[in-house]
Amino acid sequence: MIISTEMKPIKSSNIISVGYSAGDLYVEYPSGIYKYKNVPEELYNKLMAAESLGTFMNTFIKGNYEYSKLPA
Repeated sequence: MIISTEMKPIKSSNIISVGYSAGDLYVEYPSGIYKYKNVPEELYNKLMAAESLGTFMNTFIKGNYEYSKLPA
């Protein structure tokens, strides 16, 4: 799958890499890449600065933004 943004490797037990482009947040988990729609850039910046990206994702992103799993 080709996505339109650079994915940045992450040091996390559950997240492999993260990318952001034009309001779309891309998160690569061991199970695949998910695209979260209409995520404000400010929230992406807070995610990247978070001590625990997994906790931040679970608290502020998951369940709050529409998402889809991208085809492999």
